[in-house]
Amino acid sequence: MMPLDKLRPRRSFLFVPASRPDRFPKAMDSGADMVCVDLEDAVAGAAKEQARGDAIALFAAPDRETGRRPERLLRINSMRTEQGLADLLAVAAAENPPDGILLPKVETADEVRIALDVAGRKHADLRIHVMVETNAALENAMDIARAAPSVASLAFGGFDMAAELRVEPAWDTLLYARGRLVHAAAGAGIDLLDMPFFGLDDEDGLRAEAGNARRIGFTGKTAIHPKQIEAINQAFSPSQEEAARARQLIAKFEAQDQAFVVIDGEILEAPVIQRHYRTVAIAESIGI
Repeated sequence: MMPLDKLRPRRSFLFVPASRPDRFPKAMDSGADMVCVDLEDAVAGAAKEQARGDAIALFAAPDRETGRRPERLLRINSMRTEQGLADLLAVAAAENPPDGILLPKVETADEVRIALDVAGRKHADLRIHVMVETNAALENAMDIARAAPSVASLAFGGFDMAAELRVEPAWDTLLYARGRLVHAAAGAGIDLLDMPFFGLDDEDGLRAEAGNARRIGFTGKTAIHPKQIEAINQAFSPSQEEAARARQLIAKFEAQDQAFVVIDGEILEAPVIQRHYRTVAIAESIGI
């Protein structure tokens, strides 16, 4: 069971185009738990080499002296392309790497292990985050989620997945895919991020979709604009009452020696306590 100090909130995930490094400081101050510099969809082919160098340079900036720093990620191009392999080698060679890399267009768990073989040998703390946006990845989601201890989250690429499944990118048509990812991520004990909400002027719609995602087992949601972060963070944050109950149940569970026990009317075992640890980790990060 992962101790509290090893858990970190991953409620909100904000993309920043690698072609616009000037937007990185604003993203870092947006309140997002994760900030991802995007070398894939956000950068045209002719600009990828320049963007790669600019992106790697962003991670050399010193950490802020106070406050909690967002987790900094780099979305590379698909490892099945020359650009993706060049991205991966650049991360491996970097003196100051990102905290993690986001792998797009993944199909098998082997791609995760190859990424770690290349970039993780020098950077042992590098975390792997996986975009699930292909039929193959959906089929292999359980194996991908458990490919290595360094896998920290799955992110649902719903628009690409909708095209692969030949459906419209709506909540009901993608519920099957979401359910499979909830199963895979929960089974591996890792985070799960829902697809972006593209209605930038529809805050009610964003809050509704984020709330629905949380209810079915997602732990966070990706964002395409800083103004979406507050609503997403609120949707995936515990209330004061939820945080207080989680702390009480953890304390009572740890004070006894049974692996399976009923305390205050709730059945407690390792997976349930892990969920309460996550609740407390988020509560600590936002000061409740």
